[in-house]
Amino acid sequence: MRWKLKPIPDDDKIKTLSQELGVDKTIAILLLQRGIETYEAAKKFFRPSLDDLHDPFLMTDMDKAVSRIEKAIENKENILVFGDYDVDGTTAVSLMSSYLKTIYPNVATYIPDRYDEGYGISYQGIDFADDNGMSLIIALDCGIKAIEKVAYAKEKGIDFIICDHHRPGNALPEAVAILDPKRDDCNYPYDELCGCGIGFKLTQALATKRGKTIQDLLPYLDLVATAIAADIVPITGENRILAYYGLKEINEQPRPGIAAIAHQIKKEELTVTDVVFIIAPRINAAGRMKHGQHAVDLLTETNFDTAVQFAEAIEQYNQDRKDLDEQITKEALLQIEENKEQHGCTSVVYSEHWHKGVIGIVASRLIETHYRPTLVFTKSGEKLAASARSVKGFDVYEAIEACSGYLEQFGGHKYAAGLTLKEEQYNAFKERFEEVVSTSIDKELLTPEISIDIEIELKEITPKFYRILKQFAPFGPGNMTPVFMTRNLRDTGYGKVVGGYGKHLKIKVFQNMPKRSDGRAQYSIDGIGFNLGEKLTLVQNKKEFSAVYSIDENEWNGKVDLQLKVKDLRE
Repeated sequence: MRWKLKPIPDDDKIKTLSQELGVDKTIAILLLQRGIETYEAAKKFFRPSLDDLHDPFLMTDMDKAVSRIEKAIENKENILVFGDYDVDGTTAVSLMSSYLKTIYPNVATYIPDRYDEGYGISYQGIDFADDNGMSLIIALDCGIKAIEKVAYAKEKGIDFIICDHHRPGNALPEAVAILDPKRDDCNYPYDELCGCGIGFKLTQALATKRGKTIQDLLPYLDLVATAIAADIVPITGENRILAYYGLKEINEQPRPGIAAIAHQIKKEELTVTDVVFIIAPRINAAGRMKHGQHAVDLLTETNFDTAVQFAEAIEQYNQDRKDLDEQITKEALLQIEENKEQHGCTSVVYSEHWHKGVIGIVASRLIETHYRPTLVFTKSGEKLAASARSVKGFDVYEAIEACSGYLEQFGGHKYAAGLTLKEEQYNAFKERFEEVVSTSIDKELLTPEISIDIEIELKEITPKFYRILKQFAPFGPGNMTPVFMTRNLRDTGYGKVVGGYGKHLKIKVFQNMPKRSDGRAQYSIDGIGFNLGEKLTLVQNKKEFSAVYSIDENEWNGKVDLQLKVKDLRE
């Protein structure tokens, strides 16, 4: 691990903000590092307000999109709400369809089959719309590059409204309206919304035209928060407001589908982390293992008992997904070991038998062991399909784009992408991808980095300090959980390994500080280091060490104490 301390802001700024807010310097530094420099900015950060959401009509084509939907309602047209099969897509479809159905009955949903149709707008989906007399398709979380498919729909007399957040290509499809803040000609103030977030802005625009306020739309924010968490978009600006109020909905009055998942896991209060690791994988499992429509059925169900039945089925898909992902990860790791000479700055693996629904998860798992930009391929019909994942600081989408001559199709983001190619192009692509990455990546990026906010002393960790830290939530990209470093630590002598095979490290530490009259350390605190069991020798025999950690609470026997969640240790 590379430990990288963030720069400390200007002394005068620290002093000013600290005095204005009545907080200690450490809190002021954490805020300044997040771009919060004034009392007003801090107020907006700690007290997100729905009043600060932007006017949806600032988005290019929003007026066109609203007019076309209103026209469809007026003319009693059939509307198809189409979306991708992942969490962002299925939540977006659930949100848009359930809102539209409150004002108009002729609305159907369509999620493409991951295996038969692949990612994005499909010809089968357009044919389905045509066969069922639908003249308007609202596409969510996809469509920004679907030039030929939108043209095909136009020939059939079907209009498209596209709500996407992916980067556009050189040309845009001929849709009635394209809502995408990443368009060059869009001056919307915030361009990091996810697909569901853009669907929400369209819903907000429609509702505004009907004299409704943001308060009327609160019940949809549980879906938006789930998509924001799952799609790993920055939790800054508008996303922070939507995630903050969406989490409140999830915890206070979630829709039956989300309540059914929470009911299964028996957790009282869910954080963004819980949404990422508990809610999202279950919603995703439907599209990975069976069909994304099952997720939409769950998220739009209004009866809790029925939702519980749907959630039980999805729980089984999730268990199947876990088993497969574990098995394929083992096989992929073996393949990397056997072909070490081929894996310089990248990991590229392939088996025609691997399940297409889990290759993205497997790519992430491989990076945990071999920290490299990673591609996992499998057979998909006549072609090969791959999921790509990247390491911090490296744009894998750009690297894939540089290899586009070998590809049939590709799309995605800086850290996650997907592609398809003909089988005969696999080896040439693999070599070219290695060449592109090895000549463009800073070799330092091939060692995992821990970004540390600030170095503190152990005595600064008080209940009051932690109470303020909790108010920094919701956490995510752009506002990660604060990470601290402390030097000159010693274990009290009770350090040990816990968990199967001594996987985790349990410690109780104190810092070299003045001792009390009875000779004991002034202050000690528990710590847990997941997957750090092999570092036990670093803390034995009262050796001094440094630690990088975040702070959280540990509940044991009804007692809640602060603890260090240790990320790494060194002498």
